[in-house]
Amino acid sequence: MALAAVPLLLGAVALTTGPAAQAAPEAPAAPAPTPNCGAAHRITQTLDGGTVWRMCWHYEGNAGLVLDEVSYQPKGERTPVKVLTTAKLAQIHVPYDDGRNEYDDLTGQGFAQGLQKLDPAECPGGTIKTVRVPGAYDPAHPDVSGLCATTRARGHAYRMGPYPGERAKIYQLQGKDLLLYTVNKVGWYEYISEWRFSGDGAMTVQVGATGTVSPGDYDAGDGRGAPLGKGAKDYATSHSHNVFWRLNFGLGGSAANKVEQFDSATTVRPDGRTPTIRTTRRPVTKELAGDAGPLRWWRVVGAGRNKDGHPRSYEIVPGPTTKYSGRSYTTHDVYFTEYNKCEQFASNNLANCGARAGKSVDTWVNGQPLKHPIAWVNIGFHHIARDEDQEPMPVHWQGFQLVPRDVTAMNPLTPPPLSGHNGHYG
Repeated sequence: MALAAVPLLLGAVALTTGPAAQAAPEAPAAPAPTPNCGAAHRITQTLDGGTVWRMCWHYEGNAGLVLDEVSYQPKGERTPVKVLTTAKLAQIHVPYDDGRNEYDDLTGQGFAQGLQKLDPAECPGGTIKTVRVPGAYDPAHPDVSGLCATTRARGHAYRMGPYPGERAKIYQLQGKDLLLYTVNKVGWYEYISEWRFSGDGAMTVQVGATGTVSPGDYDAGDGRGAPLGKGAKDYATSHSHNVFWRLNFGLGGSAANKVEQFDSATTVRPDGRTPTIRTTRRPVTKELAGDAGPLRWWRVVGAGRNKDGHPRSYEIVPGPTTKYSGRSYTTHDVYFTEYNKCEQFASNNLANCGARAGKSVDTWVNGQPLKHPIAWVNIGFHHIARDEDQEPMPVHWQGFQLVPRDVTAMNPLTPPPLSGHNGHYG
């Protein structure tokens, strides 16, 4: 679809100054609302700098872990900022290079029922929550100790130090993330599904594949597999893991969010002068199948504004990907569709959405206006086996980030001595 470009000039609010404009005393913080779920399905975690993440969770019979009512409250904000209404995996599509096998792991291979019991050593310093698994393989024992909620070091949250020879303070923070994860076994693979929440409001979402190479898939020839073991006799068949996530934003407490696409164009100037780059913002008003690029990105914008008067939003930052061109639904990096309760999985969607409705996300992009946008993120990985995959297989990760853009007026972890450094302060 064509998008109308507008100059990159984001709105601001007018500020009144002068003797008549006296600062009103700041209202005390209101009690934070309790997430709308029972205590067993409620997660609240305070992180570095006083940031608080709150959410609920439940477990579905195909998608597995689903997060609900995810909110973020930085220190200094009187009320939490709602970010996501729901978030979950939406498919793991696994086609093999020799064309003999193709799987939809969530809706065809019992992904949710393969929830693994976690060892306490896998969740250091945290809590392993009990999960009731719908359609459990062992109906007599449907409860699995399978969801880890813990914190994990993230390394530097920030650092700012002096030039050599200067006498000035070093500002640095070693941060921690809230980490939620499950492990689901599908065939010979085990998928570690991680959701990380940082003190600065960022979310890191990723799936790690581990387990072992399928012993039944050593029939590939050279060019469709790689030799494992001695010599070049047994070729493990190469394959792809195309992972989709479904994100139902509710930024600012409303489903009526907006989507914007940003594109930057480079102009090379004569005589060796530095090239210029101009960025344009394009409102995405209708459903979109989007392709990422080095100078293209998207954000979801809520109704609220930060203390600088700028619209609050979250940017979608895809990680490294190998785009699989074999199916129409895997040929795009992101999709934005209008909310339809029936549309839950990016491929092999199980619900009957009507006689003319397709079974994959690409067929749902049909020009509807976006009033309640749903974001779908697709990250691919082409797995050509290596000797080191035996055994167990080292984890290979694929995922993306959701990064706050103007949710707060400054870095929410800014140390007090730097709190006045907002805008052109010099």
